[in-house]
Amino acid sequence: MISIQNLSVEFSAKTLLDNISYVINRRDRIALVGKNGAGKSTMLKIIAGLQRPTSGTVAVAQDVTIGYLPQQMEISDSLTVVEEVRKAFAAIDDLHRKLDDLNQQLASRTDYESAEYHRLIDDMTSLSERIAMKESENMEAEMEKTLTGLGFDRSDFCRPTSEFSGGWRMRIELAKLLLRRPDVLLLDEPTNHLDIESIQWLEQFMVTKAKAVVLVSHDRAFIDNVTNRTIEISLGHIYDYAVSYSHFVELRRERMEQQMRAYQNQQKQIQDTEEFIERFRYKATKSVQVQSRIKQLAKIERIEVDEVDTSRLNLKFPPAPRSGDYPVTADNVGKSYGNHKVFSGASFTLKRGDKVAFVGKNGEGKSTLVKCIMGEIPFDGSLKIGHNVKIGYFAQNQAQLLDGELTVFDTIDRVATGDIRTKIRDILGAFMFGGEASDKKVKVLSGGEKTRLAMIRLLLEPVNLLILDEPTNHLDMQTKDVLKQAIQQFDGTVIVVSHDREFLDGLVEKVYEFGGGKVRECLGGIYEFLEKKKISRLQELELSKSPSASSVAAAAEKHRQSQKPTQPATAPDSSADKQTAPQRKSYQEMKEMEKLARKARKKISEAEAAVADVEQRIADIESRFAAGESTEELIRQHASLKKEQENAMSLWELAVMEGEQFGV
Repeated sequence: MISIQNLSVEFSAKTLLDNISYVINRRDRIALVGKNGAGKSTMLKIIAGLQRPTSGTVAVAQDVTIGYLPQQMEISDSLTVVEEVRKAFAAIDDLHRKLDDLNQQLASRTDYESAEYHRLIDDMTSLSERIAMKESENMEAEMEKTLTGLGFDRSDFCRPTSEFSGGWRMRIELAKLLLRRPDVLLLDEPTNHLDIESIQWLEQFMVTKAKAVVLVSHDRAFIDNVTNRTIEISLGHIYDYAVSYSHFVELRRERMEQQMRAYQNQQKQIQDTEEFIERFRYKATKSVQVQSRIKQLAKIERIEVDEVDTSRLNLKFPPAPRSGDYPVTADNVGKSYGNHKVFSGASFTLKRGDKVAFVGKNGEGKSTLVKCIMGEIPFDGSLKIGHNVKIGYFAQNQAQLLDGELTVFDTIDRVATGDIRTKIRDILGAFMFGGEASDKKVKVLSGGEKTRLAMIRLLLEPVNLLILDEPTNHLDMQTKDVLKQAIQQFDGTVIVVSHDREFLDGLVEKVYEFGGGKVRECLGGIYEFLEKKKISRLQELELSKSPSASSVAAAAEKHRQSQKPTQPATAPDSSADKQTAPQRKSYQEMKEMEKLARKARKKISEAEAAVADVEQRIADIESRFAAGESTEELIRQHASLKKEQENAMSLWELAVMEGEQFGV
């Protein structure tokens, strides 16, 4: 559907993307990966038509629609949530206008037998089918499903969008984008503003309803569950693998190992040949062998090893000063804003060395409780900070608070004190800001680079209680792995507010869930918490219908069976209708499947005809051979037809494989 050819992008004489070519096909779900600053967001902007490359082309097939969600966007509107989201269906009005235009063209023509007239009829039929499919859906129901899936309550639907934070307004834009159902979805870090439940809902939507997707995300669990192809951008080049991210990591390592072995073997062969030439160059008796080796050396096709990006974050928190046994003790803590109760009755104790996660929907009080611990806002109840507790706090908007006009070096120089000031260059180098990178202005840094720069503040003085509010937003996967390892090795106490399941897995041993105005403690890691939550919800759902206890157990067992690794990984959906009844395809989906099946049948038929034609021509020549006719021209034709037959058979096999996807 979209062809990227010989694409290059340069910034200030520095090459970001170098002569890149690939194709985005129907039903591709592509994870675009690479370190921060590699050019992933730039690539999406170019495909979306918002930025021009230095050279190269992006060819989009006719009538292909593209939807783009950037990392950050300026949103100004004064409508309610429902009114704003209803804009997603404005495309239907455009289709009706196009249909009216085609009707007028047909009414004014009399060349009923011409190809142009028949093309207009075909266009009109196709457009009428598209309108019928779109209008067959219950728009209000689709809006409600999408908004609730993304975390909105029904009471939010009639609230003005201006009342919502930037993160929630990004969700509104995402809802509009999903409801438009574009042919190609371009999503740049869509999970940054979503909680775990909303991410799981989005996974389910992507798997069941999305068409082609190009996704930039540093949420490994999310892209593993959604994508089937991985394109890595590294040092200006791309590496394209038709596998999920986890499989890509394995294949990439194997490819690099094989490439290095082949390179080393060839280098030894070249060295041996050069040594032979040098040793016998001036011996007349070896002149023939020497000349032969020189020619052999010239013909060798040199193996090149892909340049490896060796820059790596070197992060280690300073040793934690010893604190009291209980750094945080909360007793019946609550917080309200006027009549709005955020949460109440929060009681828990953190022991020295505990690593815990705060999870739950946005707006349920995770960051609010963090601010209570920090002493930034008043609260109800008792909250005690233990003896000798020194807090290091990374706020969710920490990166946005940086002064864009300062350089990277000046940003740290202004907050560093004492002997630390003599080590600023070393610290910046450990965070991949070495050399010229330290002189960059903050405003030109990528989101991940700004997050890394903000993280350096935590290293400027030793602490024993780390509070990290969404620390992984905008960080690439390698940097997240290093940060996770550093937190695991940190000998103090840690509170992590995060929705990143992969990051929390193996990092925390206790989870605090925020929801319904309460804070609930769950012992165990993040996946144990999610599993318990699923089973608990399923039981509540079944009990609400007053079944027997055995039916509850059977439903829970069925759910557990569906989560086995041998089954396709799909995200759970919390809505009652999806838990209790099998999914039925909508009219639109059925029409789309039928359309694709028709195309597949046509392709198979054409491929079969091509095979039959070439086989007949081969048979004709072979009958001439049998009759004793044999010339060089006839032999050449026969060899050429045999190759044509192989190609025709390959095309037929591909057509049959594609048809099997649609039941043909």
